[in-house]
Amino acid sequence: MENQETRGKRKVLNGVVVSDKMDKTRTVAVERLVHDARYGKTLKRAAKFHAHDEANESRVGDKVEIMSTRPVSKTTKWRI
Repeated sequence: MENQETRGKRKVLNGVVVSDKMDKTRTVAVERLVHDARYGKTLKRAAKFHAHDEANESRVGDKVEIMSTRPVSKTTKWRI
């Protein structure tokens, strides 16, 4: 079995838990800053990801780090 270094680096994102209604799954909002092409103004853009939380530890408002992983379900492809 290969170790993690040979498989390559996993994507890691920081975000805020916005929903904890599901069992063992959290919805995490990840914000990024984008520069407008025409005006150069900095804009906030957000994306939501479903992340697996095995112990149901995180709550709404918690800052978490999510890491890409194999698909756990149809929509869950990240873990906390």
